[in-house]
Amino acid sequence: MNVISHSQPPLSRRLALSDVPPEGLDLDVSATPAECAALAAHNAIPAVHGLHAELRAQRWRGDGLKIDGELRASVRQACVATLEEFDSELVEPIHMRFAPPREEPPRSRMRHDEPAEITLDDDPPDPLIGGAVDLGAIISEFLTLSLDPYPRKPGAHFDEPSGEGARIISPFAALGRLKPSGDP
Repeated sequence: MNVISHSQPPLSRRLALSDVPPEGLDLDVSATPAECAALAAHNAIPAVHGLHAELRAQRWRGDGLKIDGELRASVRQACVATLEEFDSELVEPIHMRFAPPREEPPRSRMRHDEPAEITLDDDPPDPLIGGAVDLGAIISEFLTLSLDPYPRKPGAHFDEPSGEGARIISPFAALGRLKPSGDP
């Protein structure tokens, strides 16, 4: 029998809409050393040395929430060219909107001859579930998105091998040897 375990998120800071006054709320979120280690493991990088986010939470459209700010992180990554580890600094703006989920009209009341209205002007807001958001999850997501998927250590370059040992062999060469010599 397989047991699915739901581990804790690497960073969690819950903010309820009811905790945000009409004039807004300034928030500073810093990751603890244990949370930095969890963020590094979550992102499969050698280390997160530090992470700090300065955020502004404001009510949006009455029952929604708007989060704006900036994430700053110091991370260690492995270079894709040399496999050497190196440190880098990340700065990433954060802009998100949240609104309570809207109920869809039942399909029986929708007219099939009317086209659905689709606008591409703005991204729809993310769902505000239970009247709260997890700022830690937002920060963790923005950290993940700001990481270069193919990090290169500054000044690193990859030299293609040359000479006899550098001959590139097709992965299909072995299949060619299996083919009888009389077939076209």
